[in-house]
Amino acid sequence: MKKVQKFLSYVLVALLSSVVTMSVFAGTQTNEYHKLSDMEQLIETYFIGEVDRTAVEDAAATAMVGALGDKWSYYMSAKDYEIYTEQMQNAYVGIGITITQLEDGTGFLVSKVNEGGSAEDAGMLAGDVIVEIEGQSTSGMTADQARDLVRGKEGTAVKLIISREDERLELTVTRKTVETPVAEYQMLENSVGLVVIYNFDDRCAQETIAAIENLLEQGAEALVFDVRGNPGGYKHELVKLLDYLLPEGPLFRSEDYTGKVFVDESDSDYVDIPMAVLVDGGSYSAAEFFAAALDEYDAAVVVGQPTSGKGYFQSTFELRDGSAMGLSVGKYTTPKGVSLADTGIVPEVLVEVDEETAFEIYAGTLEPDEDPQIQAAVKALMGNEIFEKR
Repeated sequence: MKKVQKFLSYVLVALLSSVVTMSVFAGTQTNEYHKLSDMEQLIETYFIGEVDRTAVEDAAATAMVGALGDKWSYYMSAKDYEIYTEQMQNAYVGIGITITQLEDGTGFLVSKVNEGGSAEDAGMLAGDVIVEIEGQSTSGMTADQARDLVRGKEGTAVKLIISREDERLELTVTRKTVETPVAEYQMLENSVGLVVIYNFDDRCAQETIAAIENLLEQGAEALVFDVRGNPGGYKHELVKLLDYLLPEGPLFRSEDYTGKVFVDESDSDYVDIPMAVLVDGGSYSAAEFFAAALDEYDAAVVVGQPTSGKGYFQSTFELRDGSAMGLSVGKYTTPKGVSLADTGIVPEVLVEVDEETAFEIYAGTLEPDEDPQIQAAVKALMGNEIFEKR
C-alpha cells in the first residue's frame, strides 16, 4: 500500500478548526490609533523603492500572529489559504497524477496515474517524464511551479510534452476535480485488517468506516489503524468515526474562549474486535485524540512513538482580501478530561525506528511485513485474549 502524505507546513498548526468569514468587521468605525495603518501609509508615501503592498501586509500579519506566542495560531496568504482550503476538501482540480522531480532537475517523473483520471484518459503512463508544460521547459522548474501550471479551472486543458522511452509525445489533458483518498486498507496475515487514515478532513469518517466494513466482510478479526504522520482535521469527522467505533459515553471534550464546555457523546453501537493504533511524532491534533479515545476506552493498544501534543483548537477567520488567520479559540481534552498539550500520547508499546526506516514509512515505500511498528501492533493483537479465543 502506498502511503501518500500531502500537507503544508502550516497545516500542522491548523487543525480541528472551523472557518469564519471576517465580514462582521466590514465598515467598522473607530477613532483608535492604529500603528500598522500609519506605518503602511508612510511606506507608501515616502519609501523610495518599489512597494509590494501584499507582501508587506502578509509579513506584518505573520509577525502579528507570531507575537501572540501561540504555536498553534497561524496566518496564511491568499494563495496559501486557497491551497489549504482545497486540501481540507481532499480534492483538487487537476489531471490526476503524482510526480517527483528527477535528480538532475530536468523534468518530472510520473510515479502514479490515477485510475479513471483525465491523465489516464489522455494516454499518460506511470514512468513518463514531463519535459514541457504549456510550452515551458520543466528543466529547473520547481514542483510548486509545475503544479501551478498543471492545475487550473475545471474543464480547461493543459498541453504537456512527455518523454517515453526516448520518444517525445504531446498530450492535451482536460482538468477536472480529483478526489484524493482519505483512507486505504488491506488485509494482513492472521486476519488482521490494516486501515491507513491520511487525515481527518472531508470524507474521513465515510471512507474509514467503509474500509472497516469491507475488512470485516473479508473476515478481519482485528484492526490496526495507522495515523502516523496524520496532521488531524475536523472535529466532526473525528467524532463521527469514534461514535462508530466506541460504546456509549463521552468522546471529546472542549471549552471555548467564553468558558462554555461541550461534550460529544457516543451511542451504544460499537465495533467489538481487538484494535491497535499506530502513532508517531507526526500524529497531530485529531489523530492523537483518536488514539487517546480508543486507549481510554481500552478498545485499542497504542503502538509506535510519542505524539506531538496539541491542546488548543482554532477557528480559521477568512479576511476580506482572501487571506486567513487561524486563531486558537479554545482547548480540548480526551474523554476522561486529560489535556495532551505539550505531552501528547506515550504509546503502551514503544517502537523506535531509525532515520532511514522513518523516511520509508513517510514515503510509503515500506511494505507492512517490513514495517517494525506494524509488526509490533500485529504482535500485540495476537497476544490479546479476545483475539486468541476467536
